[in-house]
Amino acid sequence: MTGRPERPGDGFRILLVEDDDGDALLVEELLHDTGLPHTLARCHTAADARAALASAVLDCVLLDLHLPDASGVETVQAIQADTQAAIIVLTGLDEPRAGVDALAAGAQDYLVKGKVDPDLMQRAVRYAVQRKQAERANAALQIGRLRAAENARLERGLLPEPLLSTTGVTASSRYFPGRAQALLGGDFLDVVQTDDGQVHAVIGDVSGHGPDAAALGVCLRIAWRALTLGGHRDQQLLHLLEQIHIAERADHDLFTTCTLIRLDPHAATATVHLAGHHEPLLITDEGAQEITAAHGIALGIAPGLGKWSATTLSLPARGALVAYTDGLVEGFADSTGARLGVDGLLRIIDAIHTPDPGAHLDQLIARTRALNAERHTDDLAVLRLDWNTGTPEQAADAWRTAP
Repeated sequence: MTGRPERPGDGFRILLVEDDDGDALLVEELLHDTGLPHTLARCHTAADARAALASAVLDCVLLDLHLPDASGVETVQAIQADTQAAIIVLTGLDEPRAGVDALAAGAQDYLVKGKVDPDLMQRAVRYAVQRKQAERANAALQIGRLRAAENARLERGLLPEPLLSTTGVTASSRYFPGRAQALLGGDFLDVVQTDDGQVHAVIGDVSGHGPDAAALGVCLRIAWRALTLGGHRDQQLLHLLEQIHIAERADHDLFTTCTLIRLDPHAATATVHLAGHHEPLLITDEGAQEITAAHGIALGIAPGLGKWSATTLSLPARGALVAYTDGLVEGFADSTGARLGVDGLLRIIDAIHTPDPGAHLDQLIARTRALNAERHTDDLAVLRLDWNTGTPEQAADAWRTAP
């Protein structure tokens, strides 16, 4: 009966923790008479049991409450921290409260020595194991619910509703998490329109994954909106964002790439600033192309030394700008291991023929993920700004802010 518990192909894996040889023999005979398929191993002390539980996967622990190194409820507490197995406490005839106290401490059931028959033993083992499995499933479900609620709160911070009042511009966005658990990363985006009628947009990517990256992304997104509505622009705005990034980041290695876009309705131009980020794509009736823009370093790489030059381009009467994070282009393009890249992305965009911007983004993400065969590990966010002002004479009216 002594030795390390083994894990058979089927049956219950049971560990008996009992220092009395006579009681141990009775338990062994009871288990044999139950007809339960099982393997049984025995330990004499709580310390030995913890070592056995650390080295093997078990279904059930039959635990005596009086061991040389532990006694009473503390015996249950000493064991349950090291195992996911069900615990059945073995109590004496003169311990009427011990079993109830053990249940309150986390045990799944208790049996009174001298009052156990094979049928009772069989039911106790089966029900205790099932009860423990149900408790674990319920705990996992609760963790999943809490994680989903936390993700929803973070997503609202990373992907807010655009503040647009113009009739000439629409904003569409999509986000897809890259981790296996579908946890948010640090990708963020936002669109606002200021009182002068200009439309401002940002898309960014905090390095890393998990709650720290997501929290920093939320912080930068909110800061960008507040600073933009407060009148800060271009390099000054990026320097302020970098200061906030440095002050709020949890790890000194974290950096943030981002693209700032400012659409000017009166001049029919777009001004772009890149901080370690991809150039946006321009989609017109002639097709899609990557715009040529000046690059600057990502926020947090060389604090205080960044230079972010502006690139200004004329806008056609109708078109769209698409900005994205690197999760969209760094996936695989086929089974050979080649990356999709910007050229592959442009080919996909030119092959999509739908007038609806949201449907266009849905198809774009679906096709890139299909080519990547669901192997993506990075988050991806996409922002599309569409305008349709018609003729130059109609543009002035279309770009005006709506009442």
